[in-house]
Amino acid sequence: MGKQPPEMLFGVHPVLEALRAGKRRVFSLFLAKSRQGEAATLAENAALERGITIKRVDEDFFRSLPPGHQGIAARTSPLPEAALEEILEQAALSGKPLFIVFCDGIEDPRNLGAIVRTALCAGVHGVVVPNRRSAPLSPVVSKASAGALEHLPVAVVPNLVRAMEVAKKAGAWVWGAAADAPASYWDADLAGPLAIVIGGEGSGLGRLVRERCDQVLSIPQSGPVTTLNASVAGALLFYEVLRQRRAVKL
Repeated sequence: MGKQPPEMLFGVHPVLEALRAGKRRVFSLFLAKSRQGEAATLAENAALERGITIKRVDEDFFRSLPPGHQGIAARTSPLPEAALEEILEQAALSGKPLFIVFCDGIEDPRNLGAIVRTALCAGVHGVVVPNRRSAPLSPVVSKASAGALEHLPVAVVPNLVRAMEVAKKAGAWVWGAAADAPASYWDADLAGPLAIVIGGEGSGLGRLVRERCDQVLSIPQSGPVTTLNASVAGALLFYEVLRQRRAVKL
């Protein structure tokens, strides 16, 4: 693979968290001339500590960026991907039961970002996505994650089913989420080592992915709309894991 071009990270939280996390190289910090306040000061101080060039620019500079830039951006190297084996090793060192998330066909970057944000808050050790049929780890994903993408390891794998088997060998019980599953997540024991698989909106879990799950769980629903947004479904499942683990003090 050739050298990847720099990216333009945008928004207060993604830029600040990129500076704090130190996972990617930050080449330049751009602040709108009108941008003042605590966030601008924090970003400037963090950039100064790292010897990063700071540029005050006109509002026109940000016109090429998506909405939500908040008058702050940074030119950075692409986010480095984690290896699944590294995630498993770090989980083993954490002293807590393994907790990873597989995303099967999450192609909306805002959905993927929301999943990453909730996963970080719920204590997930890492997220795994396929290198096809998935939103890339772009600045839009970092923005949607409120900067959580800068901290949570994300592995990009060529084959999600094989990655699930690796997680199983590491001791994880693999639970898939599907609206038509007969078993409710309320009745599942989610306190032990596990991986949760979230399918894409509309397509759900792929056939082979579903077949490799140890069990498939549903989220009880009522009303005319029969499916939840993928990131909302993930949030419910992640926090049920957290609730159960805290109940048994894991």
